[in-house]
Amino acid sequence: MPTSQTASPFIRRVAVCGAGVMGAQIAAHCVNAGVPVVLFDLPKQDGGDRNAIVHGALAQLKKLNPAPLGRAELADFIVPANYDDDLELLADCDLVIEAIAERLDWKRDLYHRIAPALNPEAIVASNTSGLSITALSEALPEALRHRFCGVHFFNPPRYMTLVELIPTAATQPELLNQLETFLTTRLGKGVVRAKDTPNFIGNRIGVFGILSVFHHTQAFGLPYELVDDLTGTLLGRAKSGTYRTADVVGLDTLEHVIRTMQEQLPDDPFRAHFATPPVLAGLIAKGALGQKARAGFFRKDGKAILRLDPAKADYVPATEKAADEVKAILKEPDPAKRLRALHDSAHPQAQFVWAVLRDTFHYSAVHLAHIADSARELDQAMKWGFGHQQGPFEIWQSAGWRQVAGWIADDIAAGKALSDAPLPAWVTSGPVWDKQAVHTPEGSFSPSQNRYLPRSELPVYQRQIGAPRLVGEDLSIVPRVVFENGGLLCWTLPAPHPQDVLIASFKTKMHTLDPDVVHGLDHAVTVAERQYRALVVGQLEDPFSAGADLKAMLPAFKAGGVKAVAAIQQEMQAVMLRLRYAQVPVVAAVSGLALGGGCELAVHCARRVAHFETYIGLVEAGIGLVPGAGGLTWSARHSAEIQAQSAPDAPLLAYAKRFALNIATARVSKSASEALAMGYLRDSDPIVMNRSELLYVAVREAANLANQGWHPPLPTRFPVAGRDAIATLRAQLVNMRVGGYISDYDFHVAEQVFTVLCGGDVDPGSLVDEAWMHALERRAFLSLLANSKTQERIDSVLKTGKPVRN
Repeated sequence: MPTSQTASPFIRRVAVCGAGVMGAQIAAHCVNAGVPVVLFDLPKQDGGDRNAIVHGALAQLKKLNPAPLGRAELADFIVPANYDDDLELLADCDLVIEAIAERLDWKRDLYHRIAPALNPEAIVASNTSGLSITALSEALPEALRHRFCGVHFFNPPRYMTLVELIPTAATQPELLNQLETFLTTRLGKGVVRAKDTPNFIGNRIGVFGILSVFHHTQAFGLPYELVDDLTGTLLGRAKSGTYRTADVVGLDTLEHVIRTMQEQLPDDPFRAHFATPPVLAGLIAKGALGQKARAGFFRKDGKAILRLDPAKADYVPATEKAADEVKAILKEPDPAKRLRALHDSAHPQAQFVWAVLRDTFHYSAVHLAHIADSARELDQAMKWGFGHQQGPFEIWQSAGWRQVAGWIADDIAAGKALSDAPLPAWVTSGPVWDKQAVHTPEGSFSPSQNRYLPRSELPVYQRQIGAPRLVGEDLSIVPRVVFENGGLLCWTLPAPHPQDVLIASFKTKMHTLDPDVVHGLDHAVTVAERQYRALVVGQLEDPFSAGADLKAMLPAFKAGGVKAVAAIQQEMQAVMLRLRYAQVPVVAAVSGLALGGGCELAVHCARRVAHFETYIGLVEAGIGLVPGAGGLTWSARHSAEIQAQSAPDAPLLAYAKRFALNIATARVSKSASEALAMGYLRDSDPIVMNRSELLYVAVREAANLANQGWHPPLPTRFPVAGRDAIATLRAQLVNMRVGGYISDYDFHVAEQVFTVLCGGDVDPGSLVDEAWMHALERRAFLSLLANSKTQERIDSVLKTGKPVRN
């Protein structure tokens, strides 16, 4: 039996205290992961609904974009509660997350209030962006302090990977391990353990970087949209850059974090730059708090994006972009050449970028020992919390540790840096200087311990296959290649993973299905049937598959006509059936995009293991085509299967309609949860929250199916909805066409979808087989491909990434 000195080994139920933006979205992500949640806030005192505040927050969750919930209905699984009437609900909660406003006194008052009602074995955590965890713990009874820590989710909690875990000196180590495991595997997060210092790691480094950008924007006289271009994807950071990101986060939130640094870091050698920039203070004073106020550094005027011009105190068109010369430097693939070119360039924009990078290198080096156990935590915090492709130490190491250190030291001596603090001794001597690396195969450097620390050995990390590695680290997976061709690699995992499960991974861009991939899949099934017990189709990196290779298909059609494409299409249909009827179980490991042919591939497998962030759909109608590799055949057959299992006497159209309308409108799921509701996933398909665990689960799912004596389904005829259903579905689109929501050609394409899915011009309930349905698919697909409007849409997608509406 657990005692009061140990936490329960499982977190079965969570309470979130505070139904504000962060608290409600943390609760939302818990129910995304299937974790029961109670959401608390203050009671409404003026009569009526006592939980009105929480009910209001739940209603708002359903409206937000990007959506905090995998599907809106999940909000109904969050139990509303208030502190006056419902504290007894805390007794059943294994984890209690406090997420109220960033006021030390308010948080302490709440702890006094809830402490008597807590489960004696529960973990208690504060979601704070920078307050002292130790100071917060002092408000708890001494008997609870060993079960208290900080748990800082980044906003928005569903989409941002980073969670900082911050212990106090009293926090029980086993509790931290339990919570890290839960956050990693159940909620799908990347956990970084931080020291209890102001703003922890992510905000400490990230907000300093923002302040550096503010400083140099003014020094170089650059407009905000130009700075965002320079500090966005060109620099390997989030597309929103710096100022747009600030607007999204909220300028008041940013100002709060800056003020925390001002107040709590009096001895920081960079403190002179911790003042709130006047332009930021001015915007806040006017209530222009960013996106939530519809104005900040940027404002949307119709479709036009305007940016603030501080000199005019007004908004002007945002039109400035990075100079071609600087773009060329930032696109240089060799990191050493790229950083040298920035450092040596006389172009003001290049000098700006170098100054921003230098400041972050400098600040990170000076403070690493105080805020993190090793360079790994700092780099991961910036990658997971701020969307950087590489952390500052990774960039520095990749560009040449000694060379960059020399440039930083020169700028400090010349007074160009934001502080005259010298680089710490560990940078310029000792193991890092000798190895020219903070990240090595044996681990990442810890200045406080003067050694390289290995990655965490918690068992949860043994589930991660192909997890992203830092520059300088060894790859953890060395696959055994079985065979490969131009489009596909077949391999197996090393021990201790199951080695009797074959894995097929695509080599094409966006993992599209080209002829090499199709031929490779066919051969993979043959090899798996002869030498292995199961087959997994999946990738180490997203996406699963963006569908058929349009670049290969359209030229083939123009050169060889219908006959050329008909042969390719028939091969794809045949491969889908090989997956369905393979003599070993085939499991699709689905993540990211699974569109068109990628969706068709996934649904034909015996099982799917899907990452929560899976966006799946049959989207061919958007480019003027119908699904042509068995997607409509599968949809018709699956509709009949659902009808037979649910209500054999009900009209088949009631079940086919869902697939027909989703396909005709090219609808894509916004999560694996929504894909389940749309019918592309089944209740038996596992959903994983951590992308790095996808192949681990998929391989074991395939092995389990084999162990259970799996056998393929028997080919059989199935009923279709027929001509009456086609007419009914067509009628539903008439109003959309009259209202201008769809074009005449959209209507024509949708008619083709309905005709095939319902089995053609046959009586309702007619029995057909796959050959019949495949022939209908091919006929509709090829007739549409021959239409100039479809060709116009495909050409537009290839040139611009978007189809024209014709």
